Amino acid sequence: MGSIYLIRHGQASFGADDYDVLSPVGVEQAQVLGRHLADLGLVFDRCIAGDLRRQQHTATATFDQYSALGLPVPMLETDSAFNEFDGEAIIRGLLPDLLGSEPNAMHILRNGPQNRSEFQRIFALIIERWLAGTYDPPGLESWLGFVERVQGGLQRILDAARSADKIAVFTSGGTITALLHLITRMPAAQAFEMNWQIVNTSLNQLKFRGREVALASFNSHAHLQLLKAPQLITFR
Repeated sequence: MGSIYLIRHGQASFGADDYDVLSPVGVEQAQVLGRHLADLGLVFDRCIAGDLRRQQHTATATFDQYSALGLPVPMLETDSAFNEFDGEAIIRGLLPDLLGSEPNAMHILRNGPQNRSEFQRIFALIIERWLAGTYDPPGLESWLGFVERVQGGLQRILDAARSADKIAVFTSGGTITALLHLITRMPAAQAFEMNWQIVNTSLNQLKFRGREVALASFNSHAHLQLLKAPQLITFR
């Protein structure tokens, strides 16, 4: 059987002007991951990432560790199917209808780094509405459209894969959630309950034979736990 390793990007710059940049912690997480994968003796046949900078940088920082050890490094391919959903567009599109029941929602979202638990509560409410599909304004990528996009990326991988390939995919938490939903057939709301637990640079392994795909492991972050450095275990 072949394996696809879905790797969530390292910690991004939450609260900064540009979220799509790895924080210093995010870079360190990727470097730790690279050394861990090298220690496991994993040699990849392909490496794919979305075109977001945090995904691409996680991939290069991870495989820089392979280069330093003289191990083979696969060429980095790009497929935007593995991009995260556009969280800012979803907030802009769905927030107005939420303000009636959550009048402080805009203030909370603007000050997320100062009150992460309230930010998460409001963001989860918005995502719940997005999953329902009844509040989407014109032009917004729907949950179903997002799942279809991610499914297309997975099918392209499977179409080109050999039977024993090991493939690394550097992506985001929402994309991993969509694949969980597709592969395990768990309801979208339940999949998103798992989404909130996905650790930056965690490994999520899929096994495949032809077009048949199964989940083999979820949210493994032993490479971070072994360092006994809690500051490296992040979720956003």
